[in-house]
Amino acid sequence: MKKFGLIVMGTIAGIVALVNLGSLLGLALSALLVFAGMHFYLKGGSTLSKVLWIAVGIIGLLTAVANVPGFFGILAIVGLWYVVRKWKQQPLVLANQATAFSSDPFTNFEKQWQELNK
Repeated sequence: MKKFGLIVMGTIAGIVALVNLGSLLGLALSALLVFAGMHFYLKGGSTLSKVLWIAVGIIGLLTAVANVPGFFGILAIVGLWYVVRKWKQQPLVLANQATAFSSDPFTNFEKQWQELNK
């Protein structure tokens, strides 16, 4: 049942991430604008260049606000990452795993000895 929940959660997270792919790209572009604005503002020499780079940073912030669904896409990617991590941690449970033998002969002997003593 746990695997089924992970499959459902992973499917939903994958669909949400794919649907918000455009918003994620817009959010990345706006983050690039904010970063460039701050970087060149700090390196700028004249007042005119600093005003220009402040304007670029503000435009980046406004486009980030316009791409709010991109944040849902980020949450979906984090959820997908969580599902993949949990999926890899769970061992595969087989119906006849209790009767499966290991490669260690002493372990198999002990199991058979316990079954004979019952």
